[in-house]
Amino acid sequence: MSVDKNIFRHLRRNQPETFDFHTGDHAPNHWRSDEVIDRYVPTHCCYCGVQCGMYLKVARGRVVGVEPREDFPLNHGMLCPKGSTAYQTIHHPDRLTRPLMRRHGKNSPLEPASWDEALDTITRRFQALQAEHGRDCVSVFSGSSMTNEKCYIMGKFARVALGTRHCDYNGRLCMSSATGANERSLGIDRAANPISDMLHADCIFVIGANVGECFPIITSYLWQARDRGCKLIVADPRQTPIARTADIYLPLRSGTDSALLNGMLHVILKEGLVDEKFLRERTVGWEETKALVEQYPPEGVARVCGLKPEAIIEAARLYGRAQAALTYTARGLEHQSKGVDNGVAAMNLALATGNFGRPGAGCGTLTGQGNGQGGREVGQKATQLPGCRDIEKPEDREYISSVWGIDEKELPHAGYPATLMIPAMLRQEIRACFMVCTNPMVSLPDQHTVERALRGLDLFVVADFFLSETAELADIVLPGTVWAEDEGTITSLEGRVIKYNKAVEPPGEAKRDWEIVCELAQRLGKGQYFNFTSPRQIFDEYRLCTKGAKSDYWGITYEKIEEQNGVFWPCPTEEHSGTPRLYEKRFGFPDGKARLHPIPYIPPAEEPDAEYPLVLTTGRVIYHYLSGNQTRRTPFLKEQAPFPWVEMHEQTAQRLEIGDGDWVTVRTRRGEMTAPALVIRSIRPDTLFIPYHYGHTEAVNQLTNPVLEPMMKIPEYKVCAASATRAAEKPAWARNVDVEALVAARKRRQELPIAQVRPTPTLR
Repeated sequence: MSVDKNIFRHLRRNQPETFDFHTGDHAPNHWRSDEVIDRYVPTHCCYCGVQCGMYLKVARGRVVGVEPREDFPLNHGMLCPKGSTAYQTIHHPDRLTRPLMRRHGKNSPLEPASWDEALDTITRRFQALQAEHGRDCVSVFSGSSMTNEKCYIMGKFARVALGTRHCDYNGRLCMSSATGANERSLGIDRAANPISDMLHADCIFVIGANVGECFPIITSYLWQARDRGCKLIVADPRQTPIARTADIYLPLRSGTDSALLNGMLHVILKEGLVDEKFLRERTVGWEETKALVEQYPPEGVARVCGLKPEAIIEAARLYGRAQAALTYTARGLEHQSKGVDNGVAAMNLALATGNFGRPGAGCGTLTGQGNGQGGREVGQKATQLPGCRDIEKPEDREYISSVWGIDEKELPHAGYPATLMIPAMLRQEIRACFMVCTNPMVSLPDQHTVERALRGLDLFVVADFFLSETAELADIVLPGTVWAEDEGTITSLEGRVIKYNKAVEPPGEAKRDWEIVCELAQRLGKGQYFNFTSPRQIFDEYRLCTKGAKSDYWGITYEKIEEQNGVFWPCPTEEHSGTPRLYEKRFGFPDGKARLHPIPYIPPAEEPDAEYPLVLTTGRVIYHYLSGNQTRRTPFLKEQAPFPWVEMHEQTAQRLEIGDGDWVTVRTRRGEMTAPALVIRSIRPDTLFIPYHYGHTEAVNQLTNPVLEPMMKIPEYKVCAASATRAAEKPAWARNVDVEALVAARKRRQELPIAQVRPTPTLR
């Protein structure tokens, strides 16, 4: 799909500078702004779950820039630094353009191969391994930065073409706690409200979400809400950009979120701020939850969380007295060994005050991965069939089998989640893996163990568009495509289904991921189930799979998406316009009532001690996306954040005799890494923070704790015991790096002058 350039006379005359990748030279004289644009292709950003609308600018068959779309109702003509430079990955000189193979064993180099050689080898090896060790010895590990069509076909390929039960995806590492909490409390796994509901809220409570850096476009809604009189509460161990202007900032200890939420609900209960009518008519489980939170007075909670009791009381009153309150959570609350419990505790707070089903009232999670919402609905999860159907539920199995045209007995049962695939590889229970659009050598914890597992596979196949840290370990690498080279749907963090439109052809011999899967299925003798010639055909089959399910896409078509600028699911018929706000009349359980659950506070799996006296937490920065596989190749983004750093409070730095820019070695029970220090006041003195977008020896997930949340098996990235010391020398990767300017620039962004920061509780 494209738009005639003459329509865009209202766009600014001077095209933004575009980088010339003809030579791959990053020198300034290769930046230019004299391109004559042939087409503007309406689409969306390829990065976070906000999915901002944009136009890709095409000249001479190449994407040379972007324009933000003012017609898309979420970003209204705004883009963040990542969105503004997203097009620079499309024609990047690092793009994979031919299949690669190791022809002479694990230690031989990756060499160019033909598609026939690569696909025939994969087919032969998969079939031989399954004949010897059973069909479950092969696994599929997929991603959620792909379209719904691609994610859907990965789950179907695993179950139908390979017949393996071991299929999962990288949303296990980010969104699975939110899924568990939504399913336990509300019965439907989707954000309850559109982002525009912020403009109707009297109070917004953000806990464990760095909105300013991870979702910068959403920040504009926060400011508009504040302009209308909305109050803002932020709970986070770091004084993030939005926390600096919050009405109440709660600098809680990492891993104490559920204690804080129980303490706030205790105050709301004692002060008569619960919505008794809502609880009586629309929920179950209040009496048990009430008995539990009565044991969490603010004085005791303050000791656990490292806060002042008065701050907890003030926050509870501000939230409880609001006519309409919104709660937003993200990875800070969810990346824990009790991440699901934390999410449920946040739901309890919203349910007890009747904050669901109205404009400005609800509870939602902010999705970091581009298709984090859609990717968790389409059936690529270990326990799931398309449409959020249960792989162990007989009627769901029968229905999906009928759509796919297979016997229900042929459909595998639940397999291992991604985090349990690694130990299964080490046990040689899983002997081969087909991995698409994910980079666990940066994103999984305890990476030394991950590397050993992947290297030990009999066959490791990766499909990607760059040679990621994970693809470097593969036996066969297949060149895939980026979002601008195909069409398909994405489901944003609001639950709005939108559509990517193709702008250019893939480079060299690269193939679209769904085409790769269909060709493999054909070679495996299952081609009759994968006779797709377009993403539209895949989407139409997926729509049928979801008919009557919780995540019902049956009434969503490519045409309706274009007409409405996106459609919120559930959308059960073609006449239905979609459902922007959930739970106005019913929750997602058969009786229509939400569930409250008593959530006792459980400490983190690993707490500080004499050897490791600090808490290490990890997170994102505005200039990078997930593992950094794309953004670390984008010149401007790389320049702004070229390597990781260690944030520490000035009191901690003084005690350790560490100054700004000094090289610091951080150790945990799993390993150590060295990075420059960023000495600030906007973090708790007992806490260290390192961004996680970097690979090899710069990867902080060398250090993080692989302990898993019991229900959803998400790792505890956000809390582990650590120590920090001045490094004896720079690491090898940084011998010629000058950190002073970069640390100074980051510090200016990190901390406003103290006069500009609203009074907050003292950081302890």
